[in-house]
Amino acid sequence: MPRSRKPQVYLAGFEVFRADAVEQGRYLKALCDAHGLEGLYPFDNEVAPDLPPQETAALICNANIAMIRRCDAVLANLNPFRGVEPDSGTAFEVGMAVALGKPVWAYFEDSGSLREQVEHDAAGFDAQGFLVEDFQLPRNLMLACTWTGRHTTAETAIEALARHLCTSG
Repeated sequence: MPRSRKPQVYLAGFEVFRADAVEQGRYLKALCDAHGLEGLYPFDNEVAPDLPPQETAALICNANIAMIRRCDAVLANLNPFRGVEPDSGTAFEVGMAVALGKPVWAYFEDSGSLREQVEHDAAGFDAQGFLVEDFQLPRNLMLACTWTGRHTTAETAIEALARHLCTSG
């Protein structure tokens, strides 16, 4: 039986911090549309410009959570952001999607295992004295063990996610 609507995909990632964030969102949404998906981008939510910062933050948070609740899947940019780890907001959104039982499709450039990415001593400890996990995974195990699939680019990830949603839905 065919779906009555396109599967909705929440577009998680640090693209919202880019100078061209709106254009990047339009690009990702157009890629989704080309593959029979409806992209939900955080900037789709309207927030009044004259609110106090904390109120603005709460509205953005609640609107994004509502989008994740109503979507069918999450596409997550897990490229490094301001260091070697993915954006913490994106990691939260991935965790929420996993908790809600929604498939998560990740994308990021290949950069080896986490152990290969983070400098460490012979015992595996980084400069701050913390153990760098060695599970031969490209991201922290809580991300790597919960995504449904992953690719190196948004373009290939959206195509694969569309195939996945069409065969599992």
